[in-house]
Amino acid sequence: MKLALFGGSFDPPHLGHDSIVKLALKSLDINKLIIMPTFISPFKSSFSASPELRLKWIRKIWSNLDGVEISDYEISQERPVPTIETVKYLINKHKPEIFYLIIGADHAATLHKWHGYDELKNLVNFIIATRDDFIVPSDTQIFDMHIDISSSRIRNGNGLDKLDCKIKDEVLKFYKGQK
Repeated sequence: MKLALFGGSFDPPHLGHDSIVKLALKSLDINKLIIMPTFISPFKSSFSASPELRLKWIRKIWSNLDGVEISDYEISQERPVPTIETVKYLINKHKPEIFYLIIGADHAATLHKWHGYDELKNLVNFIIATRDDFIVPSDTQIFDMHIDISSSRIRNGNGLDKLDCKIKDEVLKFYKGQK
């Protein structure tokens, strides 16, 4: 089995995330792409949308795509879950011969600070999705995305046109109520 994991807060999921999902399905030789929202990132102290709501949005957008599995593993732990723990869980469950870990370029500079990074880099092949002007290490595989958007900008009321139409009204209503 060849497996790819795309995780994150998805607070909210947007067309940049969608482009990564579609590019992974098109360009990687994989049997399965697992999309996994965090309960809360180990690098954050709070979230805007609840884990259950973010999972609902993700399911609306991607659950009907062939080769995609939406996983609630990290949410079900009800705590911040280091990526190394998730990767070991998925390796034990699926026994992949190849494991790709897709991350955003905004995480590339701090990757070496991730819990268990030295072990993680021996278990996965990193794929970094470019964004904005973030620098990407030259020794990694990249997805060149050319999409200038982030979930934080959407939460702040910018880039609302970068929301998937399946969840746009619900997302706008939710974040408007947060202000």
